[in-house]
Amino acid sequence: MISSSPARSSTDISFFSPSKISQSVASTAPSVVVTTRLTRRPAVPPRSSSATSTQSLPRSSSPVSSVQSSSLSTSPSPQKKRKSLPASGPAAGPSDLPRAVKRLRTASTNKQKPKKSRAASSSQSSSRATSRHETAPPSPEPLYCSSRSRSTSLFPPTMEIPNPVRERRWCTDENGDPGASHLSSEAVVKRLMKSYKSYFKNPNDPTDKSFEPHPTDYPVVELEYPNSFAVERFILLAPKDKDHYNPIMDLERSLYTMVECYVPKEHQATFGPIPTDTLSEAISPPPSPSPSPSPPRSNASSSSTSSLSSLSTSSSSLTSLSSTTSSIVDRLPLLRAVQRAIHLQDGPLFLMAMKRVNAALHALKYPELDTDPYAPSPRNCMMSTVETWTTNGLPDKVLMRIIEENYQRTVGPNVPSLKHYEAFSSTVYGELMPSLAQEMITVTELKEDTLFLDLGSGVANVVVQASLQTGCRSYGIELMPHPARVARDVVEQIKIRCRMWGVVIGEMELEEGNMLESRRVDELISKADVVLVDNKVFETSLNEALRPKFLDLKEGATVISLAPFVSSINARLTKRNVDDISAIFDVKERPYHSGSVSWGNNGGTYYLHKVDREGYSKIKERFETLHGSKPARSSRSRR
Repeated sequence: MISSSPARSSTDISFFSPSKISQSVASTAPSVVVTTRLTRRPAVPPRSSSATSTQSLPRSSSPVSSVQSSSLSTSPSPQKKRKSLPASGPAAGPSDLPRAVKRLRTASTNKQKPKKSRAASSSQSSSRATSRHETAPPSPEPLYCSSRSRSTSLFPPTMEIPNPVRERRWCTDENGDPGASHLSSEAVVKRLMKSYKSYFKNPNDPTDKSFEPHPTDYPVVELEYPNSFAVERFILLAPKDKDHYNPIMDLERSLYTMVECYVPKEHQATFGPIPTDTLSEAISPPPSPSPSPSPPRSNASSSSTSSLSSLSTSSSSLTSLSSTTSSIVDRLPLLRAVQRAIHLQDGPLFLMAMKRVNAALHALKYPELDTDPYAPSPRNCMMSTVETWTTNGLPDKVLMRIIEENYQRTVGPNVPSLKHYEAFSSTVYGELMPSLAQEMITVTELKEDTLFLDLGSGVANVVVQASLQTGCRSYGIELMPHPARVARDVVEQIKIRCRMWGVVIGEMELEEGNMLESRRVDELISKADVVLVDNKVFETSLNEALRPKFLDLKEGATVISLAPFVSSINARLTKRNVDDISAIFDVKERPYHSGSVSWGNNGGTYYLHKVDREGYSKIKERFETLHGSKPARSSRSRR
């Protein structure tokens, strides 16, 4: 099944061009974690008039620690000494708490807080002038980029997240045959052929039209994938819009990932070193059509890959290619030859290089049979590498390559239609980028025997990433029909793609419906370990309707959201809020870096609400002990 929920204002991933993500990663700041529980509200200085500006909406104005606020400001505010609490005994007043309870306040690594300016010069400082969370729904923000391609393998260099490796068998027992329902790169580009143009050419024959777009007779090449019988076809064309899906770049990145992460080290000399740049960093060909040749390949490969020695001979299907082309491929490492052909836009050279690459990968997947008829069949060398991940974990590069491939074939072509939503509503569409989703999955310690719920799952990107990254069981629900339909393709195709890469993925379940009315949600929420609610632009009424459902969460379960479910961060505990539903949560506030969401290029904050009924019961017991004999004060009695 596939899931959906009442309006997911912003969920999962987005289309970013590689250059924009690289730029956003460069400006990343170290993460700051703030822990809080409902205890005491600090003094609120006057709010600046700029606090109501569009820039200070929850994306940039959600409550953040003073340490974080000062690091984000262009010029630090002057410091002032914090006023200390009374040294002994509670202050006079029937509603005041003892000092021990007052001390239950936000925990921060810095004890000094920057002075909050009365007339803030920026939206960031003005948005932090109050600890009270804005309840008005923010204006919906458009997708940052409408492209059908993105890069998901880049992470902030300063991100320090504990990532314990849990032993798990990653290798699938199924073969990699994609089957008839496989949505390949060829199928995606073929449907959008009018939006593509030629990239390669034949430098030896200017009249050669074989590398130009054509409805049926288009240039195409195959790529062997790690698992047995897994092959995919790529059309060798470039998008007219540089932000749209580029099949040549996609093939190049997948090939480099396979060689780096799957090919045994004793065979990597055949392919040569992994190039440091890809088509994304070198779209324009070099000015000189005939750069000087690289040094000959080392002889080390011949001794370690005797089964691949026949690759140097020319194939009969390539006899029409010039001897110069064959000579270049012979003297260059295979990956370097592929890269050279892409940079020169040399079509015949690229076909020759890919022919040799596929032959080398084929030899690793299907080793020669032993002469002894009773000997066991030789093992696919690349799948043997997957077996070693049991203790080391799934490599991040493989995780992100599978997610990116699946996204570009299922979600990418549907981006324009996904942006058709009702403005200023809870149904605004947006996505969490894979880097942010990976962080959320890691810090909540999801693992193979846990349950993950995504309430408002959109196109189910986080659902499939959670199950692939940890092997956990995942469930998502989405209200809007179109994202829910795309989500079904996402889940179906990720299973096929995981088989092709030779890895297993956890169980996934989707539903199209209303999260507030779903019986399945009611059944699963009490068993859930982690619940994600991307409530960035949820209406207040929807957030309030969700809160009672969290009462069924088990002890230690975590709710992740982009807007807090607590009524007020750092609120002072009183008789009015002591029984509030959100009091069971121990809240941690974490910043996310630029490029982590699809609806803007700025950073922001997300919240981890961990169910801690035991801790809350102790606070409540102490509160009732102190105030149980005192009459409750009401507005009527004060009159």
